[in-house]
Amino acid sequence: MGAMKNLVVLGFIAIIASLGTALFFMLRGDQEGKPKSAGMARALAFRVGFSILLFLCLLLAWKLGYINPTGIPAGA
Repeated sequence: MGAMKNLVVLGFIAIIASLGTALFFMLRGDQEGKPKSAGMARALAFRVGFSILLFLCLLLAWKLGYINPTGIPAGA
C-alpha cells in the first residue's frame, strides 16, 4: 500500500517538474540559436507521457486490488 502511494507521489512530482521545465524554456526565450519551442515541446510531451503512465498505473493498481474506489455509492 505504501509503495503505491509513493509511486503516485513520484508521478505527480514528475508531471510538475516537466511543467516547470516547459515554463523555464518558455521564459528563457531564443538563446544559443535554439528555438524555445523545441525544448518546451519536449518537456510538454514528457508531461503527457508521465500523465498517461500515472493513469495506467492507477488502473493497474485498481485492477490488482491495491487500491479501492471510494466516494458516492452507485445508485445513490
